[in-house]
Amino acid sequence: MQAPALLSKKDKLLANYVPVYVMLPLGVITEDNVLENKDEIVKQLMELKAADLDGVMVDVWWGIMESKGPKQYDWSGYKSLFQFVQDSGLKLQTIMSFHQCGGNVGDIVNIPLPKWVLDIGDSDPDIFYTNRSGTRNKEYLTIGVDNQPLFGGRTAVEIYRDYMKSFRESMADFLDSGLIIDIEVGLGPAGELRYPSYPQNQGWLFPGIGEFQCYDKYLKAEFKEAATLAGHPEWELPDDAGEYNDIPSSTDFFKSNGTYVSEKGKFFLTWYSNKLLTHGDQILDEANQIFLGCKVKLAAKVSGIHWWYKEDNHAAELTAGYYNLNDRDGYRTIARMMSRHSASLNFTCLEMRNSEQSEEAKSGPEELVQQVLSAGWREDIEVAGENALPRYDPTAYNQILRNARPNGVNRDGPPKLRMAAFTYLRLSNTLLESKNFRIFKTFVRKMHVDLDYCPDPNNYYHPVGPLERSKPKIPIENLLEATKPMEPFPFDPETDMSVDGAFPGWLGSLRDKIASIFK
Repeated sequence: MQAPALLSKKDKLLANYVPVYVMLPLGVITEDNVLENKDEIVKQLMELKAADLDGVMVDVWWGIMESKGPKQYDWSGYKSLFQFVQDSGLKLQTIMSFHQCGGNVGDIVNIPLPKWVLDIGDSDPDIFYTNRSGTRNKEYLTIGVDNQPLFGGRTAVEIYRDYMKSFRESMADFLDSGLIIDIEVGLGPAGELRYPSYPQNQGWLFPGIGEFQCYDKYLKAEFKEAATLAGHPEWELPDDAGEYNDIPSSTDFFKSNGTYVSEKGKFFLTWYSNKLLTHGDQILDEANQIFLGCKVKLAAKVSGIHWWYKEDNHAAELTAGYYNLNDRDGYRTIARMMSRHSASLNFTCLEMRNSEQSEEAKSGPEELVQQVLSAGWREDIEVAGENALPRYDPTAYNQILRNARPNGVNRDGPPKLRMAAFTYLRLSNTLLESKNFRIFKTFVRKMHVDLDYCPDPNNYYHPVGPLERSKPKIPIENLLEATKPMEPFPFDPETDMSVDGAFPGWLGSLRDKIASIFK
């Protein structure tokens, strides 16, 4: 899409603008459903607005909102917060957070699933994801109960549907006013479409391969049925894939020419990853029906599992449910599923460079980001992103800028490749410290191509119209056609909008190292 010739230079440049959001603190609404520290939040929101931020993102926790009992919702705390955001002039991205807060990287507060759900789990622990040794994970309900009426007659999907329906009804004023522009639908642990394969609260440590999480009775029964239909009733779930902190070569499943490349292994991995596709598709379809006609974009998040990416087995991705190998694309299938809902794919680890990772982890965050963003663009959906860990340095910001516009700025109109938005993790006093905030404001300015804040997304070719009904369901065979590998789009080695000014990213890094020596 080229900008019309009559547009000014500024308008053409504006087509390269990438909006920037900041995640609010995890516990901005307390477990008791109270907006604490109102004065501090208002002050911080005004600081963000003064820095030309486009908006903020917030988790809307199921564990808080429906804590008192089934369908007993209390949105009062969030209504207060949303009003403050609206008064500040910022936009709002909301996450339908159906997962527990606590037990993952960066979780500094603890918000469990609703007590009445946990009580059901006391009598039927198989509602939770389970590893081979029988350890339950209470972060998120297993996809094995998506369509099981175990919750007072409701299925898990119906619980999520009713929650989003109540949100739409209760937040109608904020939706109608245009405050809420994104609805990110939580689809798993940490809000990500994946299995909880690497839980810190069960002893996982980086760069462990993680464990498959399909040993609850519901998923076991589904696998047995699928194997029987395939003519292999004797096949069982893997018993040779190791434990959380193993390395791939120490397991029979992931070793060279291991189970993962056998007929049985391929069948299991296809089934395991397809379950995620079906889960995401069903819940996004419910979300689409609920928010139909609202001027919002739907989104879903995919996890950046970069360790063991450079091993043939991609072990950590496989245990998380991303069946991604050198000869099989595990992400374009997800993008294709999302395309029928016109949903944005939100990816993480945009700040990471290969050179920052340990050799033994065989990490490839740069290639992974390139593959996943390319998958979204190949399937003609918008891609957005986040940083995985808090960073305050120019090197990280330059890497994000490079990924946001992989082929740089086009001064004659929209660039060939551009992310739809970036959300910075996360608002904190450390971010707002003078030096850190000064660099961050420069980063925002560069994401905005050195232009002032633009309040109208139409002006940077990112219109937000009324949400239209999802397209017809895509048969699984058509989704799996997207496993055929395609070359990722080429990315420039460095950004052309460095926060260092005249220094490209690698020179900026060198300069920083030299400066640190002579401190």
